[in-house]
Amino acid sequence: MPEPVTIPISFFEVVVEYEQPAIRLLADRATIVQGILDAWKPWTPNIDDMELRTVGKPSEQGVLLKLPLQRASFFIGAAFCRFSRDDSDWETADETIAIFDAAVLALMKFSGVVAGTRRTSIGLHLQPRTKHYMEILRPFMSSLLTALEKEPLRTMAVVAKWANRKVTIDGSGSLVNGLFLKFERDFAASSPYTEIASQLKSDEEQLFRLLGVEEARG
Repeated sequence: MPEPVTIPISFFEVVVEYEQPAIRLLADRATIVQGILDAWKPWTPNIDDMELRTVGKPSEQGVLLKLPLQRASFFIGAAFCRFSRDDSDWETADETIAIFDAAVLALMKFSGVVAGTRRTSIGLHLQPRTKHYMEILRPFMSSLLTALEKEPLRTMAVVAKWANRKVTIDGSGSLVNGLFLKFERDFAASSPYTEIASQLKSDEEQLFRLLGVEEARG
């Protein structure tokens, strides 16, 4: 039987790279920001929930717009934009897509930048109901590494990367007796949201089967 787990902490993030950097976005952003705030009107954005980032490398500078009630944010930079949402799940997926789509469409409309690759990531902190988290991680341990010491291994992590996909399995740094699962996948700019959501849902189900866990309901 799969081990029941709860998911107290989660996040979703998607980075959209531009086909060409737009240096003007480091200074000329008023029209773009106004356009995004207008597009976000259904979620009642507040100008005080805006943060200017003027330190770091040019690619790290820009504007961060936040929707605190939805725990969502949208960063506009000169080389990419990034959408993030905490405590996200599949029940709120439609709203997440709507918030992200509204922001990206406004950015494209008022800036003229062309969207390129979409780099998505989902992070889940899993809390097992009955097992110690190391029991779930044990099948992924390398016998060569565990043999280095006689004492029991306290924790471990696995990172697997492919051309357009990456998976991280680790102990949680935020939960006692918790697991951290992060899965990332790149999509072409032309990929529809339904395809992206379906693939990410399939990735999550595949990894849950691999770990031998299932989300506890109720």
